[in-house]
Amino acid sequence: MFENPINILEVKSIYEFVAKDIYGVNVPLKKYRGHVCIITNVASKCGYAKFNYAELMDLYDQYEESKGLRVLAFPCNQFGDREPGNSIDIANYINDNKIRFDVFEKIEVNGENAHPLWTYLKHKKPGTTRDFIKWNFTKFIVDRMGQPVERHGPSTPPKDLVKYLEKYW
Repeated sequence: MFENPINILEVKSIYEFVAKDIYGVNVPLKKYRGHVCIITNVASKCGYAKFNYAELMDLYDQYEESKGLRVLAFPCNQFGDREPGNSIDIANYINDNKIRFDVFEKIEVNGENAHPLWTYLKHKKPGTTRDFIKWNFTKFIVDRMGQPVERHGPSTPPKDLVKYLEKYW
């Protein structure tokens, strides 16, 4: 699936990855250098969608300017068929809900076709029992150096991440 396979063991930070945004434009993640980031897999039809999107927007609105927070959302349809649409459908959802943080093309987060960024995130911050992503809205905090430093499950409300984010600002 990916032209140049990446050896996860040799990757130094998220800044080595490129991801396509929701409009298909390549975005080098080095664009986020110096920022604390929340990276999450999203699904618009998931029961967690409404509060997660709302709280992620609240965090982004509150801390984007003052603390340099960036939110990177990756739509994924690997869990319960909760993101069945194409990029146009997802972009319409994002626009209709006034989501202003960065949203990327739909990807896979598990399996042999997982986006390399997500393979890296799981390698650096494995889950409590295994390294795979278990459901929509798993959240990774990445520090200003591009290092994954925290992993939080789908049931953790984004607003509860503030106490963790404060360690990295």
